[in-house]
Amino acid sequence: MFEFLSSFATEFPPLNVFRYITFRTGGAMMTALFVTFLFGPRIIRSLRVRQGKGQPIREDGPASHLLTKRGTPTMGGLMILAGLIIATLLWADLGNAYVWLILFVTLGFGAIGFYDDYLKVKRATHGGFSGRMRLLIEAVIALIAIIGFMRLNSDTLSTSLAFPFFKDLLFNLGLFFPIFGLFVIVGAGNAVNLTDGLDGLAIVPVMIAAGSFGLIAYLSGNVVFADYLQIHNVPGTGEIAVICGAVIGAGLGFLWFNAPPAAIFMGDTGSLSLGGMIGAIAVATKHEIVLAIIGGLFVLEAVSVIIQVGSYKLTGKRVFKMAPIHHHFEQLGWTEPQVVIRFWIIAFVLALVGLSTLKLR
Repeated sequence: MFEFLSSFATEFPPLNVFRYITFRTGGAMMTALFVTFLFGPRIIRSLRVRQGKGQPIREDGPASHLLTKRGTPTMGGLMILAGLIIATLLWADLGNAYVWLILFVTLGFGAIGFYDDYLKVKRATHGGFSGRMRLLIEAVIALIAIIGFMRLNSDTLSTSLAFPFFKDLLFNLGLFFPIFGLFVIVGAGNAVNLTDGLDGLAIVPVMIAAGSFGLIAYLSGNVVFADYLQIHNVPGTGEIAVICGAVIGAGLGFLWFNAPPAAIFMGDTGSLSLGGMIGAIAVATKHEIVLAIIGGLFVLEAVSVIIQVGSYKLTGKRVFKMAPIHHHFEQLGWTEPQVVIRFWIIAFVLALVGLSTLKLR
């Protein structure tokens, strides 16, 4: 739709508005929200019929989950991806390579998550896709996207790590940059996946991160704003803001059905795809370190699992009552809504901290 309408902009000046990234971002947001609202109930009914008993619940998880969450269908990420893809194809500049690379990562990780969810439902067990094989495929997808990002930026910035607060401080990783970028994208995908354990817990921080990186992408892609804010200008990345707008719209639509008590779970279909997407955007915009701040909640969830597993293997003792850390607070007596809302607050504060690195003078 962007290409069609923009072609008439010179003859009909009011159509010039379709050339503005900000306008199209808003359009993508509303379109994704509408699509999710429209098809959400149908998708939920279809998944409920096809899955029968719904997503298998962890036997070693909180006891309350066995009663309150049993029978709830999973693969709700299909709702999010439907809204995201339709809105992006309608409103984004499809001649922009960054758009296709981000979509490639999103759909690739989403396909992995879908297969994992399918195996869990089919086998009626919490275990799904082989962990090593899943990570290998994720790494291949991420590596292809990173090489694409590097070719779009042929100068030294393409293989360099940028540091917040210091515009002129770049650390050129050279041939090691693809490995670093791979770690960021795969790590982000799996960190969001670990966070998705309570109704509404993952989707709101994802929307906060998408909104933050939509702003970063818009500013990084504009040479004037990038110079004023003393961040690196990465031409072409402004169009990523349209995708981020679509994520927010689709996320709001999904949250309507995922609010406690959830009518559907996001599943790995949603969490892996959205996490991988955010990681890819961070690499594309050269804000990998800022991702660790804005996505600090996801980092905390992933680190809690690493600490728990490492401590148990080395000492036979657990640091947390249960991991990921949101279950630890449940075991301390926090109700599910308390955990979810307080974690949302943490995610919002971290996003503000991350965005504060943009203005340096």
